[in-house]
Amino acid sequence: MLESEGAGLATRVAELEVRCSRQAEELLCLRSTLADALRRLNALEGRAPTTSGAQRNGTYTGNTGTPTRELRIRQPSYRESVKRTSSYGSSASSLSQRRGPQHQSTGSLQSDSPASSSSLSPAPSPSPRATPAPHTTHTVQPYRSRNNSTSASSRQDVASPAPAANSLTKRWNSTGDFNTQGLLPSTRFTTTKSLLNLYSKQSTQNGPILKHGTHTCQYNEEDGSMRMFLRGRPVVLYAPSDHDNLDPGKVAPPPQNKLKLEWVYGYRGKDCRSNLYLLPTGEIVYFVAAVVVLFNVEEQCQRHYTGHTDDVKCIAVHPNKLVIASGQCAGHDRLDARPHVRVWNSVSLATLAVIGAGHMERAVACVTFSRADGGALLACVDDGPDHTISVWEWQRDKHCLAETKCSVDTVVAAEFHPLERNQIVTCGKSHIAFWTLDSSNVLYKRMGVFETRDKPKYVTCLGFNHNGDVISGDSNGNIIVWGRGTNTIQKLVRGVHEGAVFSLCSLKEGGVVTAGGKDGRLVLFDAELNATGMENVIEGHYGGVRVVAEGKGRQLFVGTTRNCILHGDLELGFVPAVLGHVDEVWGLAAHPSLPQFVSAGWDRLLQLWDGLSHSTVWSKDIEERAHCAAWSGDGSVIAVGCANGRWLVYDPHSRDLMAAHQDGTEPIQTIQYSPDNQFVAIGSRDNFIYVYQSDGNGTKYSRIGKCLGHSSYITHLDWSEDSQYLRSNSGDYELLFWNATTCRQVTSPTSLRDAAWATNNCPITFNTVGIWPENADGTDINSCTRSHDERLAATGDDFGKVKLFAYPVTQPKSLCQAYGGHSSHVTCVRFLPDDTRLLSAGGNDAALLQWLVD
Repeated sequence: MLESEGAGLATRVAELEVRCSRQAEELLCLRSTLADALRRLNALEGRAPTTSGAQRNGTYTGNTGTPTRELRIRQPSYRESVKRTSSYGSSASSLSQRRGPQHQSTGSLQSDSPASSSSLSPAPSPSPRATPAPHTTHTVQPYRSRNNSTSASSRQDVASPAPAANSLTKRWNSTGDFNTQGLLPSTRFTTTKSLLNLYSKQSTQNGPILKHGTHTCQYNEEDGSMRMFLRGRPVVLYAPSDHDNLDPGKVAPPPQNKLKLEWVYGYRGKDCRSNLYLLPTGEIVYFVAAVVVLFNVEEQCQRHYTGHTDDVKCIAVHPNKLVIASGQCAGHDRLDARPHVRVWNSVSLATLAVIGAGHMERAVACVTFSRADGGALLACVDDGPDHTISVWEWQRDKHCLAETKCSVDTVVAAEFHPLERNQIVTCGKSHIAFWTLDSSNVLYKRMGVFETRDKPKYVTCLGFNHNGDVISGDSNGNIIVWGRGTNTIQKLVRGVHEGAVFSLCSLKEGGVVTAGGKDGRLVLFDAELNATGMENVIEGHYGGVRVVAEGKGRQLFVGTTRNCILHGDLELGFVPAVLGHVDEVWGLAAHPSLPQFVSAGWDRLLQLWDGLSHSTVWSKDIEERAHCAAWSGDGSVIAVGCANGRWLVYDPHSRDLMAAHQDGTEPIQTIQYSPDNQFVAIGSRDNFIYVYQSDGNGTKYSRIGKCLGHSSYITHLDWSEDSQYLRSNSGDYELLFWNATTCRQVTSPTSLRDAAWATNNCPITFNTVGIWPENADGTDINSCTRSHDERLAATGDDFGKVKLFAYPVTQPKSLCQAYGGHSSHVTCVRFLPDDTRLLSAGGNDAALLQWLVD
C-alpha cells in the first residue's frame, strides 16, 4: 500500500509541476497582454473618435476606423454572448469604415471565462506544404452569406449560412484560412502555450478562426514599420522607403525552387555498431543523422534513403542483399517520430514496411534479419529500460510473433544464426544470450556461461564461423568461440587487442578479421582462430576501429570511432573514403568565389571541402573548440571563432596560423569580414561586438573598439555593402545598428531603412519577417542566409529542418519548402557563391548536407 501510495504521490506531484509551469507561462502572457491592451487604450483615448465608428459592438476603433484588440478580461459572461451576437449581426455597410492605415496579422490575446467559451474551434495552422485558399475578389454583401459552418449550430438565431460558403469554409479549416477576411476570436485557451496562440482579425468579423504564430505582426502604413512579437516582446522593423504597402493577412507562396539532397558528408561511428555493409551494387551502406547513405566509392556517387525522421541507430541487410532494415530513435514529433524500423528496397529506395511504431520506447538498438529461412523474420531490440526483444513477420501484415524482456543491462548486438532456424544471439553488458523461438512463438533464453575470472564487463561484438559456432569479442580484448547449439565456451583466445574488441568480420574464404577500438589494430585469423601474423594499424587521428566490412577481393572497409570510413587491405594499408566531424558542428562558411567551404566544430577540427568533387581538401586540428567561421572578402584567409574567446586566422593554402587574438573569455558566436575586406566584426557571448581593422592581407589586425548596447549575447551579424554599418541580432530578439568605424550605435533605425546589406544572416530583419514559424520562441531559428542573387532565403532550425523561402520574406504568413535529413538542430546554412547549392550543418549529428537547388 505504501509503495502504491508513493507512486501515486509522485504522479500527482509531476502533474502539479506541469500545471504550475503552464500557469506561470500563462500569467506571463496575461501580463504582457494586459500591458499591451492598456497601452492601446491610452493611445485610443488620446485620439478624437469618428462619428461613424468610434465604438461599434464593443470593439474600440480609432479615428481611422481601424479595429484594435478588445479588452475582455474579467467581463461577465452574459456580456460576452451579447457582444458576439451583435458582432455577427453587423451590417455590411460598416466594411468600408473599418479599413485604415494600420493592419494587424493577429487579433486580441484573450482569456475568456469557461462560461463565455463557444463551440468554435480554431482552424489548424497551415503546414509548410499546405495549399492556401484561392484568393477571390469579395464584393460587399451581407454577413449572413459567409457565416462559419463550424458555428452554424450555435448561431442559427444570428444568421443562416449559405451552403456554398459552408463547403468553402471546410476547405479553409483544412488548409488554414489565409484569405483577407477578418475573424472574431471566441475560443477558450486550454493548452500549455494557449495564450501564445494569437488570432487573426482584419476587416470583417465573420469566418473561421485562424491560429497564427507568436511573432504576431502588425504593419503601420504611416511610417512603414512592422511590429513583430517574439515571446511577447515587440520588435519594430522598418521597411525600405520604396516598399509597397503590404497586408499582413495575405500569404506569400513558397518559392518555385526546390532542394534535392546531393551529398552527405560524415558517418556515425562514434557510438553505433555494425553500421557498415557492402552491397552487390558496389555501394557501401551506412548512416549519419537521419539519412541512410549508399555510397559507391569507385564511382564517387551517392544515393540516399530519407524516410527517417530522426537519428538512425542501426541497420541490417537482408540475405538477398537487396532489402535493408534501418531503425531510428524517438524524434521531435511524438506521432511521426516514434521509434520504429523501416524496411526498404536498396535499388528503388521504396519503403516496404514500417515496423514497431508504438512498441518501442526510446530507440531501436539492434535489428537483424533471419538468415536460415531466407529472411522472413526480423528481430529488433528496444533501447528502453527493459531492452525488449521482438520478432516480426515483416512481409506478412507486419505481425509481431514474439516479444519479451531481453536483459536488464545494455544490449549492443543481436544476430540471427546463419544456419539454425529461429536461433538468435544477443550480447551486451556482462552477458551473451542464446535465444530460441519455438513453434508456439515463445522466446526461450539461455545465458552464456563464463568462467568467473574471464567474465568481461561487456561482450561487444558477434560473428559466426563456417561451422556455425558463435564468435564473440569482449572488453577484455579476448575472443571466445561458443560451440554450435551450446552456451559454453569452446575456445578462448586471450589478449588479442589492448582494450575492447569492437568488430569481428568473417571472410568468405573462412578467415576472421578482428578489430580493436583502442589500439586501432586489424588482425587476421584463419578459420580455426589461429593467428596468421598479418595485421595492420589504423592511424591514430582516424580513431579506433568501430566496424569492419568485407569488400571485393581482399578489400576491407573500416568504420572508425572518429566518424571516418577507410578502405584498403591489410597488406597495402588504408586510405579514407569518408571523413567527418566527431562533435557538434557550428562553423560553416562558403568561399566567396569558389565552390568550396569550410566547417569547424567542437571536435577542434577545421576542414576544407570541395563542393563539386565532394571531397575533403584538408583537415586540421586547431586545438580549440570552434564555434563559427568566415572567409575574408577575397578568400585569402579563414577566420575561426572559438569557445574560449579566441579567434584565429588561417591561410587556406598552407594551413598556417596567420593571426590569433583574444576578446573576452566567452565563446565567439559569429564572425564576419566587411565586403571591402578592411574590417572584421566579432560577436561574442559577452554581449559585445568587437571591430578590428585589417591590413588587407588578413595577417595583421588592430582593434578599433567594441560596440556596447546589447543586453544579451550576440547571435548574428551583417555588414552593409559600403562597409560602413553593422546590424546585429541578440539572444533577447534585439535588432541594433552600428557605425562600424566609430563603434557607436545608430539610435535611429529609420535612417538605415534604405541601407543595402551585403548579407542577410540576421533572422530578425524586415526582409525575414516571414521565416518565423508558428509558436517560435526567438531561438528556434539558428541560422538564416540569403542567396547571392537575392531570390531565395534559407533557414536552419531547432527541429532539424532546412527551409527554403522566396526572398524577401516580408509577409508574416509565408509558405516554404521544408526538408528533413538532419536529426539535430541545424546550426548553420549557407549558399555556395553560384547559388546552385545550399549547405547545412547539423549540431549533435555532426553531419554536413549539400543540397542541389533545382
